[in-house]
Amino acid sequence: MKIVKLELEDKSYPIVITKDDFKNLAKRLKALSLGNEAFIISNPLISRLYAKSLQAELLSSGINSTVYNIKDSESSKSIAQYIKTITKISSIDTKKCLFCIALGGGVVGDLTGFVAATYKRGIPYVQVPTTLLSQVDSAIGGKTAIDLASGKNLVGAFFQPKLVYSNVSLLKSLAKRQISSGLAEVVKYGMIIDKNLFSFLEKNHEKIMKLDKDCLIRIIGTASKIKAQIVANDEKETKGLRTILNFGHTIGHALETATDYSNLNHGEAISIGMVAACEISEEIGILQSGVKEKLIDLLTKFNLPIKAKKIDLKKVYKAFYRDKKFINGKIRVVIPSRIGHVMVTEDIPFNIIKKVIQRSVK
Repeated sequence: MKIVKLELEDKSYPIVITKDDFKNLAKRLKALSLGNEAFIISNPLISRLYAKSLQAELLSSGINSTVYNIKDSESSKSIAQYIKTITKISSIDTKKCLFCIALGGGVVGDLTGFVAATYKRGIPYVQVPTTLLSQVDSAIGGKTAIDLASGKNLVGAFFQPKLVYSNVSLLKSLAKRQISSGLAEVVKYGMIIDKNLFSFLEKNHEKIMKLDKDCLIRIIGTASKIKAQIVANDEKETKGLRTILNFGHTIGHALETATDYSNLNHGEAISIGMVAACEISEEIGILQSGVKEKLIDLLTKFNLPIKAKKIDLKKVYKAFYRDKKFINGKIRVVIPSRIGHVMVTEDIPFNIIKKVIQRSVK
């Protein structure tokens, strides 16, 4: 077991990375005194695999629970699903001390966090991420959101969980494509701040793809520590420090939006976006020689795409302009200079960005 503490004064919480079952989780929840009724938001597959055992452990600690399943797709991060979910909570919240548990991946975590942030102006919630992507990224840091047709994560709030419980044993239920998707975010951490993590991924890519638990605990623990440190210093992205976590996301989010979140999953879009960011850096003479090639080689080993297929470029440009990272009419782009170091820029000419986007689509 590895425990990382995210330090945010009265909003601080532990990130637990473990191979254990839910027994340890139930004890932790009891000790936190969050309430006597858990509203578990999940999806049908994860619920079928793990919900009963989680509920049994919660009950053994004196916590009753209700499971509410949503569709396992980005479409569940919608206003309609948000209203359905919050209405369901209100129907069972009668003379109870209720809190939420997100049992699932990034979609479940984002929706649960936003529901918790807004129901009764805020109730406690806990993240139990079941995908690699959510364990290393989306479950940590308190960014909660739902999507609009015009863009991803446009309605949301910063609202920190009380606990993140990352059990690597749950990852065995994932398809290989989902494992690869999560690894894109791990590669991101290596690129932005930790060249030793990048090197570890290069040397151990085969063991990682086989879900070696010791390797998983190491990379999830390292990624969690990096994100916790960044969030602790810039919780709401007002100082520019947290912005580096958007490496690969500017163009990546535009690709996701342009495909209606269907052809590319998040990690695949970020993979393409990271390569694009390298190309932007090359175009302006910043990127160190050989970095893009090393990144492409590692992404390829993790079965991640380098280019997108069959996307309407007009939709990509439209989504790009609506991105929430536009500040005062300028788009913030995170570009690398070398492995382990990136910079935030706001003065990249759009003709360069447009050229790189064109090259990013087959």
